[in-house]
Amino acid sequence: MADKYYFCTLMKNVSPTPLQRIAAPVSNELQSYRALFERTLHHSEPLLDEALSYIRQREGKMMRPILVLLMALEAGGVNNKALTAAVALELLHTASLVHDDVVDESTLRRGLASVNQKFGNKIAVLVGDYLLSLLLCKAAETGDNMMVERLAHLGGTLSEGEITQLDSSRHEVPDEAAYFRIIDHKTAALFATCGELGALAAGAKSEKVERARLYGEMVGICFQIRDDIFDFYEDKHIGKPTGNDLLEGKFTLPIIYALQAAPSPALLPIITRVKACQASPEDVATLVAFTKNHGGIAYAKDVMNQYREKAIKVVESFHNKAVRESLIAYANYVAAREM
Repeated sequence: MADKYYFCTLMKNVSPTPLQRIAAPVSNELQSYRALFERTLHHSEPLLDEALSYIRQREGKMMRPILVLLMALEAGGVNNKALTAAVALELLHTASLVHDDVVDESTLRRGLASVNQKFGNKIAVLVGDYLLSLLLCKAAETGDNMMVERLAHLGGTLSEGEITQLDSSRHEVPDEAAYFRIIDHKTAALFATCGELGALAAGAKSEKVERARLYGEMVGICFQIRDDIFDFYEDKHIGKPTGNDLLEGKFTLPIIYALQAAPSPALLPIITRVKACQASPEDVATLVAFTKNHGGIAYAKDVMNQYREKAIKVVESFHNKAVRESLIAYANYVAAREM
């Protein structure tokens, strides 16, 4: 399967990307996933179909579906249940992003106008709700009550994480423990469920399911820390401007560490404005510089790499050599990605 993928790539005279190499063991199955996902995002109502088409055009790197399929392959093989679970998870993830952009009043997503920016908040909320209804349909199609329960639980967990983050921004600056509680209910939970459902779909035993879930959790934490580091650098390709988290009243690991390592009473007025979502560009620039100057970025990278190593440790005993190597490369990619 992987040989066929590389042959087709070479025939096109295009070098495979790092993610394509990672996905090589499930490249055919990934195409089946993509076709199923795209078929799902169609509707006869013109405006809804236009919005769904816009979402289809903004396809990401498919990191979550890749994880589902790799875990299924390790556990016994990719089947229709795994493909359906991958689609359901991506529908839930997409719905959460659409709703999050409304809550955060974001105008960009993956470098393009967010759904709320293009269609307005009312349409965006309704589109997000429609995606959640599609998720329920796909969950039911698995015919597996445990998988339905895991997907339902994940939906609630993601919402809890958002509420916790909004609530924490109104009070004192979060410490590391609060920061990781938020991550656990957001990105870590999403990636953990990807690993878990992939293994469950292939009929894995409980020990294998737990290891798949643990790998996803470690990678998810790594992913979020890397994402938070992006916010301290100017890069139009990442889809959000520098300091966007601070403008939204969010304190992430780099600045939490810097404020704890070098407490500065002079920053208290700025911190108060950040918590109230009233920070100016000058306030954000001051905090970004403070974070960089006091080791916040270096610390966050060190913590991120600790979780990367934990993820790799989880899969070192996996039996399928190609999957094992892909999952190790996956963790390394998450930590090293530039966007």
